[in-house]
Amino acid sequence: MHKPAPADAAIHDLIRNRWSPRAFSDKPIPPDVLRKIFEAARWAPSSNNEQPWAFLVATRDDHENFGKTLGTLVEFNAGWARHAAALAIAVSKLHFANGNPNRNAQYDTGAASVLLTLEAVAQGLVTHQMAGFDPQTAKQTFGIPEGWEPIAAIAIGYPGDPNSLPDKLRERELAPRTRKPVKDFVMMGRWGHTATFAAK
Repeated sequence: MHKPAPADAAIHDLIRNRWSPRAFSDKPIPPDVLRKIFEAARWAPSSNNEQPWAFLVATRDDHENFGKTLGTLVEFNAGWARHAAALAIAVSKLHFANGNPNRNAQYDTGAASVLLTLEAVAQGLVTHQMAGFDPQTAKQTFGIPEGWEPIAAIAIGYPGDPNSLPDKLRERELAPRTRKPVKDFVMMGRWGHTATFAAK
């Protein structure tokens, strides 16, 4: 399924075509394609070039680890994410190498996840980022060390048929995409003052 964003300005097709479906095909992702999307994550910007991210990844053919990853998700997400070709958990290192807290660790991990997502779009894949998972279960299941925090789960795969979803999810899948207008969140000079270029 193709669902480009109804953008108000001309933006790159990779961004227009990025969205978060819940219907996934059962087609596996070739290993070289998986490597490409995590190579993209590798080149994300980060504070002091610390690269404070790690990804725990399981493909559906790795039944044991895929099941473990699925077991970290809330029930609602597990219901549809089990059809994805791969699941990942994004993890942030909370301190710099010198031991000081890294207040940008999650921001930087998010940047890596965005580049991963855009490369996935370039490869004909879709992703769905999820806050609905249990970080403590992820820590215990995968032996994530102290000082690292699981911050999101990600479903990765090829787009599937919305008709494979239950009625309520199918309605959400087919609903128009919406976003706040730029004028509501881009400011200039002081808080609440819309940037002149954003006013429309």
